[in-house]
Amino acid sequence: QVQVVESGGGLVQAGGSLRLSCAASGRTFSTYAMGWYRQAPGKVREFLGAITWSAGSTYYEDSVKGRFTISRDNAKNTVYLQMNSLKPEDTAVYYCAEVGHWWELVRDDYWGQGTQVTVSS
Repeated sequence: QVQVVESGGGLVQAGGSLRLSCAASGRTFSTYAMGWYRQAPGKVREFLGAITWSAGSTYYEDSVKGRFTISRDNAKNTVYLQMNSLKPEDTAVYYCAEVGHWWELVRDDYWGQGTQVTVSS
């Protein structure tokens, strides 16, 4: 239902910052929230956090809490991931996807192209 385009990735030095964007289309009244995920080489896809479209309520996993911030611009149907104090272990392809009331993935058969983040030491 919701289609996404991720952007903003790149190469950054450890300790640096990046802001990723997720442009969403096909959103309806029933679309509750968007989540951010990442997948490093040889690893499973990891849930990072999410934000609701209505109130902007956020949730973060411990792995990124205090360093990453999720925000949204409803007028632009865009969700952002501000990443600070980046570490080499943050290197991964980053994805956004629709999530529900319990931050669960709404559909597991659709992903955007993702955006590559590479953090050098």
